[in-house]
Amino acid sequence: MPTVTLNNGVEMPILGFGVFQVGPEETEKAVREALAAGYRLIDTAAAYGNEEAVGAAIAGSGIPREELFVTTKLWVQERPAEQNTTRAFEDSLRKLGLDYVDLYLIHQPFGDYYAQWRAMERLAADGRTRAIGVSNFASDRILDLILNNDVAPAVNQIETNPFHQRADDQGILASEGVQIESWGPFAEGKNGLFSNHLLTEVGAGYGKSVAQVVLRWLIQRGVVVIPKTVSPARMAQNLDVFDFTLTDADMAKIATLDEGSTQFFDHRDPDMVRWLSARRLA
Repeated sequence: MPTVTLNNGVEMPILGFGVFQVGPEETEKAVREALAAGYRLIDTAAAYGNEEAVGAAIAGSGIPREELFVTTKLWVQERPAEQNTTRAFEDSLRKLGLDYVDLYLIHQPFGDYYAQWRAMERLAADGRTRAIGVSNFASDRILDLILNNDVAPAVNQIETNPFHQRADDQGILASEGVQIESWGPFAEGKNGLFSNHLLTEVGAGYGKSVAQVVLRWLIQRGVVVIPKTVSPARMAQNLDVFDFTLTDADMAKIATLDEGSTQFFDHRDPDMVRWLSARRLA
């Protein structure tokens, strides 16, 4: 599995397995099958409600901890945010059954995330997490965070797919040493992604599916990607993307699909800001 090197020297697999919207009752089985298939990067979050199931799958896998890369995420915290961040982190560790995580992310760019970041800097300094980063941060917000803190985020996990390619954001992140990571690489099938004529035509030239073309396109751009599936066959297919290389011409064709806008929701929409900011985990 190829890796990327984060800004603190930690190596992260470029392709992993995500469990967003996988129910707790399905997660343990899915993660167990993903680990058996060869995935070593597992991405979860406190807000997903399935950290315990992820931890159970890891515990039963027999895979040495140092061979795994586990990511979880911090939800928006009430004040005092620093203390509550530490409490939330310890709760995630307990649910995962781990002594440390490899990457801890601020899940949403809302609330007192500066206080949350200070607490996360301490967690990293103490070795409780090997790297810290953010998710869903627009370029201006992450740049402000970088300029006004001691530790720059190692990762920004943002929606990145053929219809929302984020090339400008990736350039800004790269200039600051921040690794881009894609959530929603298949746009959950929106906009007819899996039947898209251009992607189908490109895939036919390599004997690959649309999903494999999308994953290969992201990987060739240097984007870490965490596709989700509960199908063992698709888990294996999603891993089978390292035996071909898209030509420059095919990369350019895929670039024409960019619509420059989200396929889900806008984190800068005032109504969405209100909704996400008001949501609290039990």
